[in-house]
Amino acid sequence: MKNLHTILNEITLLTTNIETNYPELYRSLDENPMTLPDNAHPHMDKIVMKEYLESLKELLEHYLEEEKTKNN
Repeated sequence: MKNLHTILNEITLLTTNIETNYPELYRSLDENPMTLPDNAHPHMDKIVMKEYLESLKELLEHYLEEEKTKNN
């Protein structure tokens, strides 16, 4: 299983990729419910961060599928 540091690095690389290559998608990250904690002091452990990483991957994958459909 990945350690927290590895997961955080993956999140950083993925968000940087999204910011650089898909700025229109990056702007919507602020609206993504996974990025908005629902309490004042959220507990951020490895499981939560892994879920967030997976949600970013899914978001990008869905976006790319939509773009592919639009362009065909």
